[in-house]
Amino acid sequence: MFIYNTMSRSKEEFTTKQSNKVKLFVCGPTVYDDSHIGHGRTYIAFDCIARFLRYEGYSLFYLQNITDIDDKVIKRAQERGIDPLILAREYERRYLADMKALGVENVNLYARATEHIPEIIKQIKVLLKKGFAYETKTGVYFEEAMFPDFGNLSRRKLEDLTVHRVDLDPSKKSPGDFALWKKIDEQPSWDSPWGWGRPGWHIEDTAITEEYFGSQYDIHGGGLDLIFPHHEAEIAQMESASGLKPMVRYWMHTGFLNVQGEKMSKSRGNFITIQELLHRWDGEVFRFLVLSTHYRSPIDFCEDALIQAQNSLERIRKTLKKMDEHLENSPEDEESFQMRTKMWEESHKKFIESMKDDFNTPKAISILFEVIRNINRQLQDNNLTKSSVTEIKAILEDWEQILGINLFPPLQEHDKSGDVLEILLEVRDELREKKDWELSDKLRSRLNDLEFELEDN
Repeated sequence: MFIYNTMSRSKEEFTTKQSNKVKLFVCGPTVYDDSHIGHGRTYIAFDCIARFLRYEGYSLFYLQNITDIDDKVIKRAQERGIDPLILAREYERRYLADMKALGVENVNLYARATEHIPEIIKQIKVLLKKGFAYETKTGVYFEEAMFPDFGNLSRRKLEDLTVHRVDLDPSKKSPGDFALWKKIDEQPSWDSPWGWGRPGWHIEDTAITEEYFGSQYDIHGGGLDLIFPHHEAEIAQMESASGLKPMVRYWMHTGFLNVQGEKMSKSRGNFITIQELLHRWDGEVFRFLVLSTHYRSPIDFCEDALIQAQNSLERIRKTLKKMDEHLENSPEDEESFQMRTKMWEESHKKFIESMKDDFNTPKAISILFEVIRNINRQLQDNNLTKSSVTEIKAILEDWEQILGINLFPPLQEHDKSGDVLEILLEVRDELREKKDWELSDKLRSRLNDLEFELEDN
């Protein structure tokens, strides 16, 4: 298996730190608002990656953090007049509901920042002791100049780094030094050796991963926008604290999601939350759209793309429904079956090879369509044997598991409304026999309200 490593800008053969165990960390959401479709794109991609790693027999521990304390959380809570942690829990629940609707269900642990304050303080203490951090009247800061490798992931030189996601603070040694601990008296805040305050943005991820993975692990994922400064800061913190390199064997980043060719933003009026998407579209349609593009490539989100994804899914399901209907009349031809077995096995091999090539889901989906075309041809020629159908279904069930998409049409549930109506009519007849006219007429009136017109003989 080969994975594209952002650090080396090349595909590398995948090897794990511990036998067949894989430790995967993906940066989670800051829960101050509903997640948008760009988040959905990233988490669908890594859910599919997690599914395939497990399919290949790896023992995977998939960890994601929840940033439930942050300036954005506090500001939004103040606007609504509620406690920041109550707001964070509300949006965390909404985020998890969104993920469930998108089929994202392979994360082993969601770790909240507020539940790992002792681990955060512990890591800051180590950085201070080793001389990589310093304390000022406003907080504790990591000194970028003490870590010469800062900028390696983003391919930027330290002396050229002039832009940072922090406010200018004259108490810092350099504008690029970033906060590990912010000294703040207002709530929510926590007691620490440096006074009351709360953690900076970057430190929670390394404190959490060190707690569950140790100081070195296999895969770190996230969106391209997180490479600088967030992932650079994580590397600096962890490698400085532990003295071990590299922190991560493989850095994986998802491409941007644009809306009709433009960057998604609230100021442009093209900001779409997952909730808004799900009001109009099934989660599986969006998931199919996402996986039809390689995780590293940009996606241009638009209505036409969703329609195309929906039509593609319907085409697959329509063919598989026809295949099931054909099963009862399928011929049995042992020689033909053996020949076609090799064809289906070859398709499955190509599908798995595509996934092993840096999780190439669009290539895998193209192989799925090849199989659908072959099924259609054989249905037309009445050459699809029962044994072939059984084998095809077994293969496609594996592909469903990997992609996280229901390829077979959902089973039609029996419409029980007719049965319920029959029971109500029997009850009404019994009421009439007992001359309970009032209750009988009331039941008739309610059924008429539901547009069931009854006439008494």
